[in-house]
Amino acid sequence: MENQKFYYDNKIVKLFVLATIIWGVVGILAGLLIALQLAFPVFNLGLEFTSFGRVRPIHTNAIIFAFVGNAIFAGVYYSMQRLLKTRMFSDVLSRINFWGWQLIIVLAALTLVLGFTTSKEYAELEWPIDILIAAIWVIFGWNMIGTILIRRVQHIYAAIWWYIATFLGVAMLHVVNSFELPISLFKSYSIYAGAQDAVVQWWYGHNAVAFFLTTPFLGLMYYYLPKAVNRPIYSYRLSIIHFWSLIFLYMWAGPHHLLYQALPEWAQALGTTFSVMLIAPSWGGMINGFLTLRGAWDKVRDSAALKFFVVALTAYGMATFEGPMMSLKNVNSITHFTDWTIAHVHIAGMGWNGGLVFGMLYWLVPVIFRTKLFSNKLANMHFWISTLGILVYAIPLYWAAVTQWLMWREYTPEGFLAYPNFLETLTQILPMYTLRVAGGLFYLIGFLFFAYNMFKTIAAGSFVADEAAEAPARVDHGPIDNDKETVHRWLERRGAKFAIVAFVALAIGGAVEIIPMIFIKSNVPTLKTVTPYTPLELEGRDIYMKEGCYTCHSQMIRPFRWETDRYGEYSKIGEFVYDHPYLWGSRRTGPDLARAGNTSSPMYKNAAWHYNHLMDPQQMNEQSIMPKYDWLATKEVDLSMTPGKIRAMKMLGVPYAEGYDKVAVDDLKKQAGKIAAELKTSGIDIAPTKEMVAMIAYLHKLGRDIAPADSSNAFFVPAMPYAISQEPKANAHK
Repeated sequence: MENQKFYYDNKIVKLFVLATIIWGVVGILAGLLIALQLAFPVFNLGLEFTSFGRVRPIHTNAIIFAFVGNAIFAGVYYSMQRLLKTRMFSDVLSRINFWGWQLIIVLAALTLVLGFTTSKEYAELEWPIDILIAAIWVIFGWNMIGTILIRRVQHIYAAIWWYIATFLGVAMLHVVNSFELPISLFKSYSIYAGAQDAVVQWWYGHNAVAFFLTTPFLGLMYYYLPKAVNRPIYSYRLSIIHFWSLIFLYMWAGPHHLLYQALPEWAQALGTTFSVMLIAPSWGGMINGFLTLRGAWDKVRDSAALKFFVVALTAYGMATFEGPMMSLKNVNSITHFTDWTIAHVHIAGMGWNGGLVFGMLYWLVPVIFRTKLFSNKLANMHFWISTLGILVYAIPLYWAAVTQWLMWREYTPEGFLAYPNFLETLTQILPMYTLRVAGGLFYLIGFLFFAYNMFKTIAAGSFVADEAAEAPARVDHGPIDNDKETVHRWLERRGAKFAIVAFVALAIGGAVEIIPMIFIKSNVPTLKTVTPYTPLELEGRDIYMKEGCYTCHSQMIRPFRWETDRYGEYSKIGEFVYDHPYLWGSRRTGPDLARAGNTSSPMYKNAAWHYNHLMDPQQMNEQSIMPKYDWLATKEVDLSMTPGKIRAMKMLGVPYAEGYDKVAVDDLKKQAGKIAAELKTSGIDIAPTKEMVAMIAYLHKLGRDIAPADSSNAFFVPAMPYAISQEPKANAHK
């Protein structure tokens, strides 16, 4: 058969490669800044725009979606054309994909630094950007599917399987998790509440790691590792088992982030079971990668690309062992809320994702620019300093985590907490935070070596924008022949059917976990004493989210003695039925705040204490690492949005009285006036409508509806009809 001539599009690959390098520097710099802020609070710079709570989501979004996201697109656009023997379906769609994605990144940075956030982990961006993400992702999928349909090869190679699963998985996760009720251009509320929102969030959050940080990179591994070592992947059969078992099992694992928390036991059990099962396919992929290097380990000595691939596979194996182990309840009781989680995430991010990106680009850039790598010596320096950076970053955090757990649970011989003050623990781990800064600095220096090497290689190369290629046209072999072709080989020739089967495998786990949480009311029992937020408390909650307080403070007390003695009564599912979204938290850089408003809790503080603490935490305790929030005392609550927020909450099922939105501002002012009057008795003169007052109101709401006697199951009763009166309760701020 006569070969057809065509041209590969390298221009789009070049654009994504350059974006990967540039945004990688930005993301790591943001990470270094927040590491400095934890070790030395002065690096918060006293500004609302540079505080830890604002910068931390910028770091995570920059690394995940800017650095890693652009690397995915670069790797996919290059490999897909070669694997399918065709140019991308549409150059126009490719360019829209690139420029649209960069626009999303810029908008994300601007909105997050201004405090516009949903507070959802890895999904902090507000609804207009969510819509833009969905549109650009559809553009990417359209281009990918179109390319598969016009391919010149019969069977779809393993890397393409992972690309298809990535597109389908991310699309499903993003859409379901992003159902929000808009209030304004940059404000919305999740349609889910409490435990329901928690399940959806961590179904998304865990699987964002799975289908944005794992599956596309496995696809890249299946292409670029064999290319770099110049031999085929070790096992085709293992590839099949790895793919189908992983995409099926991953979707069930989200609840392992919510163990010992206010979540039905059946959901926790499912999350644990499937998380443990994930070890098998994950390590199957790692083994497939390592065995591809059989007989070629001598090449690793001379190739920086292969060195990074080895680091990536090692980190992938460690992270995918660590994750299932952390999902066991007895292990989770130790690691959850500690810095172990942070170390775990960064082993995966810096080692697995970073290592594979570096390995891919060290191989790819010289190829598309038709030159040799500028400096192998510099690449090897990058390898060793980055690997050192990973170790110096992670090991102190593991040490800090063990210290945290041991100190949190230690009792004196008399039966009292040995370290009742949270700061006693924090003081002990501050040296570990300093070492983390050093690890991040090493990683940044290594990245700068990498960036310089890449740009020098590009400058010395001869770029071919449209690379000539040829291949014969595809010929359909017809129906399956059981004697000559397996079912899977037949499926590989049917792109649409392959995608449908993959989608079904992806969707089952999420459906089984989410649907019962939404439609079976017994999964979310309510407490008769729990009331909706007053308008002032609702505004305070929004300020709490805007300032990123949830990044350091949890609001979830687990049923352990050392937690209840320190914080108060353990948390119940029914406490959170009016929370859109939930704010239970994932770490405790600061103490838990679930009972901050409960006068029977050791965590309770009066309004004056909260005012002084927010104005200058170091004045209250010089060992504190919390940023100042003194601007809250000068900024006004935007009262024009309050009626709309009340209407939105009522639409979401919060039982406010009909027409309450018309008097909500009046009630807000009355409650704010009482808090301002209480502050004045302590010598603090502040206008009632300042954000500080709203924040104090919210902190005094936390846990206020729950008394120790409410721990009995007798209090788990169906919700009673409730309507906020036009007059707020006299003790609403106490």
